[in-house]
This record gives sequence, structure tokens and C-alpha cells, in this order.
Amino acid sequence: MMEYSFQRYLAAKKTVDDRALNGKVWNALEIELDILQLHRSVNILEVGAGIGTMIQRILDKRMVRKARYKAIDELPENIQYPQGYLKDWAEKEGWEWQSSNEELFLQKNESFVQVSLESVDVNDFVRRKQELQAWDLLIANAFLDLFDVQSILPTLRRFITPGGLAYFTINFDGQTEFEPVLDRELEDRIISAYHRSMDERVTNGKPSGDSQTGRHLFRLLPREGFEILEAGSSDWVVYSRDGIYPADEAYFLHHLIHFFEESLQGRPEISHAELAGWASQRHAQIERGELVYIAHQMDFLARVPKRG
Repeated sequence: MMEYSFQRYLAAKKTVDDRALNGKVWNALEIELDILQLHRSVNILEVGAGIGTMIQRILDKRMVRKARYKAIDELPENIQYPQGYLKDWAEKEGWEWQSSNEELFLQKNESFVQVSLESVDVNDFVRRKQELQAWDLLIANAFLDLFDVQSILPTLRRFITPGGLAYFTINFDGQTEFEPVLDRELEDRIISAYHRSMDERVTNGKPSGDSQTGRHLFRLLPREGFEILEAGSSDWVVYSRDGIYPADEAYFLHHLIHFFEESLQGRPEISHAELAGWASQRHAQIERGELVYIAHQMDFLARVPKRG
């Protein structure tokens, strides 16, 4: 039986996200960051940072020259994971580095980035008054659809300095497809039940999910005081090449089917036997390099307007 690691899933997801992230939205972010960095360094906060793949992505693209990058995640094991691999990556890519406690200082040519990692819940973090309106760029990747968006957006807006940016990416938008389909009626019931499990999810007594977060952000961002600068789709599309999936994406797919199994256990729409049979078929398709997976998502770049 396969053992599942959430940190390995997040690492395997990096190449999937790399392909998915919307190029127009990313380019708009690069332009806006260049403007912000004309005369000063920038302060970047990433919430739900996972194992730090976005840090690596931004440094790979040389998007920042002088920056303080704060990455928070509520799971201690997520934050512990990048402490070693970011150093290994930095050495491989020619960055000089020094570390102190949970901070990593990276330098390459004229670029200098101070990275700090902390395990803390976003709601606890916002209670630190010194963190409010302190950040030029807020990043949330594959994060907003885990919350009641209407509640979390005002919280996140409080972090951003007037004139600052929000980069909200990989927001699920209600469409999931697996191919090939062996039983369409069963497949539709499973996918519909999975989407409903997102909409009905409750964490600490509060709603914590929305299967159509992507499209709802077009309405919710302006309502909560954000100006949308750019938006576009960021679909996950995973398929094999000559029967072999890129990088560790076979594991990504196995873990995704595992998510379905966990989320749908005990739901009345799907019997245990139906779910187990479906999952077994999907795992076998992955092993044979046959499964194609598509999920529709949306990226946004937004600004918090300056006062006056």
C-alpha cells in the first residue's frame, strides 16, 4: 500500500503549478514589482506557503532584487521542509547563503533576499498589529478556496500597504475531469459529491471552502476594496508522455485520488464499494500512464488603492 505524504504532494505539485500559472497574470506581476523596486526594497508576505515552492519560483525568475520575504503556514512540518532544500537549491543555483534560526539570507550578484519562515495560523498572524499594512505584495497560492472567501479577504487586505499588490493564484473554479471515463453516471456522482464536500466543509465551526472560488473573486475582490489588474485561467492539466508522467506527477495523481477517497468517505451519494472500486481503477490507470486529469482554476493580480 502506498504511503501518503502531504509534503511530497506539495513538492510533486510544483511542476503542475509551473505549467498552470497564468502567463499574463505573472507578467503583470513582474511589471508591477519592477515599478515598486525602482527606488527601494520590497516586503513580501506569503500565506499558506506550504514547503516554499513559490519562493523558489520567484527567485528562479529573478523577480526581486532586494526583498524581505516572509512565508507562513499553519503546519510546522511544511515550514520545516524548505529549510534544508532551499539551501541545497540556492547552492545549486549559485546563490550565496547564510542562515540564522528560521531566517535565510540569500545573495547573488546585486540581488539580496531575506527569507523568514514561520509556522503560524493566518488569523493569529493578523493579530500582530505590527504586521498590518506592512507588505508590498501578498501571495496566496492554492489557498483562498480552503476558506470562506468573503471572510478571509478583509483579513488579507489588512496586511497590504496602500498601493500594494495581491497575487492570488490556483483558485479552484468548479470543474474537474478525469479521462478515460469507465462509468459516466458514477463519475458524475463522485465529482459532484467532491465539489459539494468543498462547499460544505466546516473548520472550527466556520465555513471553509468554495468550489467556485475562481469566478466568485471577480465579484468579491472589488467589493472588499481590491482593484483587479489582471486575471486568467490557471488550469491543472496532467497527462503522461509515452506512458510516463513528468517529474513526480504520478505521485501527485495518486495523492489526488487519495484526497477524493478521504473526502467522500461516508457520504450518502457514494457507497463504500463504489468509491473503492473507482479509486482502484484510477490508481491502476496512473500506473499504466493512462490517466488524464484536468481542473479549472483562476489567477488574479489585484491592488489595494492608495488613500485619497
